[in-house]
Amino acid sequence: MDRTRLSYIYAGLAIFFWSTVPTAFKISLGELAILPMLTIAALTSTLVLLIVVLAGNKTDLIRKTTGKELLNSAMLGFINPFIYYLILLKAYQLLPAQVAQPLNMIWPIILVFLSVPVLRQRIERKSYIALFISFAGVYIISSQGKPFEPDHSDLTGVILATGSAIFFALYFILNVKDKRDEAVKLLLNFIFGSAYLILAMIITGKGQVEIGIRGVAASVYIGIFEMGITFFFWLKALQMASSIARVSNLVYLAPFLSLVFVHFILHEPVYYTTPAGLLLIISGVLIQNCKPARI
Repeated sequence: MDRTRLSYIYAGLAIFFWSTVPTAFKISLGELAILPMLTIAALTSTLVLLIVVLAGNKTDLIRKTTGKELLNSAMLGFINPFIYYLILLKAYQLLPAQVAQPLNMIWPIILVFLSVPVLRQRIERKSYIALFISFAGVYIISSQGKPFEPDHSDLTGVILATGSAIFFALYFILNVKDKRDEAVKLLLNFIFGSAYLILAMIITGKGQVEIGIRGVAASVYIGIFEMGITFFFWLKALQMASSIARVSNLVYLAPFLSLVFVHFILHEPVYYTTPAGLLLIISGVLIQNCKPARI
């Protein structure tokens, strides 16, 4: 099988699993509190990443990690999975899955504006246009089928879902600046993140809670397919692609596909404003990513 076809197979697997995650979030949160649910997912992801590192014979890279790099992992692990997912999962508690997920998708636009203070880059005019279009999409999605009734949506949930995009964009920037091996870097990040979550459970007393098998199973699924192995499917897809841009744009199929799972598994009625707002958000991201034609 040629590399291009393989790249689409890997991309398809990543998109499929990512599209199932909003449903898994809701199932898990139906039986577990946020903190134990996220702790189970993070520990599962850590185990998956450890297996990936061991399978790739990269343990020497861990031993060669410097004190400065460990400190960087401690900071990145605090952002993701700790803060980022705590905020995002609270949004999922307050909003329908079909609303919470696409609101988080504005992170590529936020990324551009964070790159000014962090990477000292200039903002182009198209970035402001992209931001306006994407936030129009945020408003339409958050209206939950009633765009002319602003008070209809849960404002706290909307702020948390869009706010989580800021933390993910910051994590992305800092992660890109860290030039270590991706698998090793992610493993160390999640070791620290898991430690923070366990400490938070001890401090808050949330360690002793009733848990349901369905909720635990969904949390393990999230750890494997949201935080763990799916990232490597996506990385493989990009490495084998004949056109990275073409494969990268396929990721925007995930939120539309997720509506199918949300509707048939969670039985959420799909608001007409959800796909409409999604189209606006994705249009904004594509406008931001487009490069001017060379003459």
